[in-house]
Amino acid sequence: MFPDRESAPSEIELHRLRWQCRRGLLELDLALEKFLERHAPALCREDLSTLNALLDLGDNELWDVVSGRTVCGVPRSDALLRKLQENWA
Repeated sequence: MFPDRESAPSEIELHRLRWQCRRGLLELDLALEKFLERHAPALCREDLSTLNALLDLGDNELWDVVSGRTVCGVPRSDALLRKLQENWA
């Protein structure tokens, strides 16, 4: 299911999101890049908000969550994290 154009991210939002996804850990950088390639245009506003909350985490903390080493404390992040994790696997 595709979001309607009103809820889909604008080109500016996608550009900012790609910039925020550039991280210091290569593995995390690659996982986020693959995720964006596959899912960025279809993200809804709630997904964008959740992804921004995840990106507020430090690199090591975010990598531990994406790699499944720790449980995430960000609300409503389960579905988004599954997509991130499938891009890394």
